[in-house]
Amino acid sequence: MDSEELLAQLADIHLPEPVSFWPPAPGWWVLAVLLLIGLILFARWWSRHHAKQQVYLHAIAELDRCMQAYSEQEGSVDQRKLDYVNAVNSVLRRVALVHFPDSGVASLGGAEWVDFIRKNGDSSGLDDNLAAALSFGRFQTRCDVDVDALDSLGRSWLKSLYLDKPNPVATTATAGKS
Repeated sequence: MDSEELLAQLADIHLPEPVSFWPPAPGWWVLAVLLLIGLILFARWWSRHHAKQQVYLHAIAELDRCMQAYSEQEGSVDQRKLDYVNAVNSVLRRVALVHFPDSGVASLGGAEWVDFIRKNGDSSGLDDNLAAALSFGRFQTRCDVDVDALDSLGRSWLKSLYLDKPNPVATTATAGKS
């Protein structure tokens, strides 16, 4: 047989069936599952982050109201400062109750309360005068405290709780108390 006869016996080229888009290859399924898990994790993170920001903004608004009440209040300077210290102390305690619900913060008072503030946030502005005011302010008849320093302390403490990265030392110290 010559080559022309052999070529005549060959069948024509058949094209394969078109590639179907469904069902996808296993690699696409794995990618879809990983993307779904990533979206769920991102949504959870964003939800927590947004909630923390909202709590932070409400706490800052409370501190602003305390400062506004201090500036608008009439009466003696000592009474105004005493009311301001108690209002700020109340805001800090409410934030601590929300942020550390299992730490027993509700029962803390005096030096234990000040130690809690020092251990669980940025308390770099907490000097002896502010510590005494936060410890025993509500039991005093006179209060000689720097209002601006107390406001700055409250803002930095709140910022360290909600906007800064978590402090692993504070987290383990708090977890050990419960």
